[in-house]
Amino acid sequence: MLLKKNIPFKYVFGKVKYEILVVFLYGTTIALLYENYHDIRISIPIAVPTVLGTVLSLLLGFRSNQAYDRWWEARHIWGAIVNDGRTLTRQLLGFVKSSYDGDGAQQLCDRMVRRQIAWNYALAQHLRGQSNPRELRKYISAEEYEYVTSYTVVPSGLLEMQSQDLTKALDEGWINTFQQVEIDRTLSRLCDSMGKCERIKNTVFPATYSLYIHFTLLLFIGLLPFSLIDYFGYVEILITVAIAVSFSLIEKMAIHLQDPFENKPTDTPMTTISRNIERDLFQMLREKSIPEYKKEDAFYVM
Repeated sequence: MLLKKNIPFKYVFGKVKYEILVVFLYGTTIALLYENYHDIRISIPIAVPTVLGTVLSLLLGFRSNQAYDRWWEARHIWGAIVNDGRTLTRQLLGFVKSSYDGDGAQQLCDRMVRRQIAWNYALAQHLRGQSNPRELRKYISAEEYEYVTSYTVVPSGLLEMQSQDLTKALDEGWINTFQQVEIDRTLSRLCDSMGKCERIKNTVFPATYSLYIHFTLLLFIGLLPFSLIDYFGYVEILITVAIAVSFSLIEKMAIHLQDPFENKPTDTPMTTISRNIERDLFQMLREKSIPEYKKEDAFYVM
């Protein structure tokens, strides 16, 4: 996720550097032909690109809104994951440990909380198409790791193991039926959040709509120099580049926001959120050695 401050100009320029070069060469060619070859001068009324630019603005505005809705929904889902992770830990510590203060109950609580931490990291890796076994092995045993890696979707395997331990707690009498139902509801909400993330991940933004907008943008940029050359001469080159870059940046912003799980600076910061959850849950367990992560000096968090 991009931060408020310190977004370098290099990052912004890198998104449109090729567009700037192409539009600059195109505008320069039009200006040179217009000034040196009077027989083939072509000019277009300024109203034509004005109308086209208005239509393009509406299309880009709609696309940007839809892309931001996808990004904000993803962030909203991960906010719910934070809340449900804390709720699950509170329920385990309050229901299981308070009702049965034995070693078995204590171990079950610790195991399920650590497994929840692993689930957060596993979900982030799953959505980004990554695989980091070392990250998971820190929180689950070797036997559990072998079990969950047999699943195509590793977070589903972790939730299945949570359900198995929940059933064990009920069978051992460490929780009653009501408490088991409440904890299971929390696990169900986590499963729902995973499904919502997968829906965003697997729902491709309509390709035809993107193609139409891009074609309209190219047409607008192509007509713009012929309308400005009569008024501004060679200055038309700079004006064309400035206008084209502005529209291109808006288009690219929408493209990046529409896919919030692609391991880009504009992504939902799932790794950072998972680390925050890890810290909070370890504190609830009264762990003495809580991992500390070095704060990276970057203009975004992942």
